[in-house]
Amino acid sequence: MAWRRHLPALASAAAGINEASDAWDAVSDSLCDAEGWPLDDKVYGDGKVKRDAEAWKHAEVFLDHGPEVLAGVRAAADGPDYVEGPISDDLRRLRGIDTTLLRAEAIRHEWDQVMALMDGSQPSVLHLYQERAEEHRNSEGWHYAHELSYQGPALVRTGEYLADRADTERPAQTERSRVALTRSTHNTPAVPPASSPVPPASHPPTPGRSR
Repeated sequence: MAWRRHLPALASAAAGINEASDAWDAVSDSLCDAEGWPLDDKVYGDGKVKRDAEAWKHAEVFLDHGPEVLAGVRAAADGPDYVEGPISDDLRRLRGIDTTLLRAEAIRHEWDQVMALMDGSQPSVLHLYQERAEEHRNSEGWHYAHELSYQGPALVRTGEYLADRADTERPAQTERSRVALTRSTHNTPAVPPASSPVPPASHPPTPGRSR
């Protein structure tokens, strides 16, 4: 279960997305009038830019570590886990995470292409376009980061549960194997030692006839 080593990073990333979202929610209403319109477009816009950038940073952690954990969880989960039990709800929450990761990865790929096209530009021009491209990427990625804010914790919880279950079952399986081996050894009938070969009987020479 090598995928379990990614769980701490995913747990931290999920918490980071939620923190960015909560920090924005805490101030966004105060930046708007009674009808919900921003009092200051620049201040409001800068706040969303900051939220999107922070959330995307954590979303990329899911792109780097999430697919391996997701594959491991699905391999370790049994049929009954999806029907009932402590992780059944979380497993249902994971049904759409493939699409979330796939579309977020497409945004990152598009960003890489943009950066490749701008390679070799003048530093002043590069900085300007890179800043705008980052804002566009982060804004496009916010939707998927928001999806991961609840899909991500579900992935972490199922991963931790299945990893703990494997740790619990492994010693029991080892003990059952040891007992079975011991029982098999005790029940095996003893094989009598091979008898030493009996040398052929010597025959005295036939006495010759006397002439």
